[in-house]
Amino acid sequence: MATVELRFSAQPEHVRTARLVAAAVARRAGVDEAVLDEVRLAVGEACSRAVGLHRGNGVTTPIRVVLTEEEKTFSIEVGDEVPGAGAAAGVPGARAEAPGESDDADDEDEMGLAVIRGLVDDVEVTAGDDGGTIRMSWPTTPAETDADVLS
Repeated sequence: MATVELRFSAQPEHVRTARLVAAAVARRAGVDEAVLDEVRLAVGEACSRAVGLHRGNGVTTPIRVVLTEEEKTFSIEVGDEVPGAGAAAGVPGARAEAPGESDDADDEDEMGLAVIRGLVDDVEVTAGDDGGTIRMSWPTTPAETDADVLS
């Protein structure tokens, strides 16, 4: 199992870098070329959501992106450190909206999660006291080896 971990400060300009790294690692892991645009878009949405949560809640810790290649799957986890973020999406353990919080932020959060769910068949959103995680995975096809080509 190969793992790549990326951490970046909650600045919108770093989302593009995360998208490029995710696409490169997904390609190397054996994710179908036709799906790479979906990987890029889903990672962009998840990272943008995490950046927005961090900036909107004054959290200064980095956004965490973990890319994992397993035998038949490739997964990406995007983690934020905003306690209980995700209540609007009905995530178990998420915090309820505090008085005076913006409905616009909740709507934007819901829209981002809807886009991710539309792009990725296997997605899991969790939230807790230490922050939230969006875990997405795609099937991989084994790379051809020289022995496969020669037979």
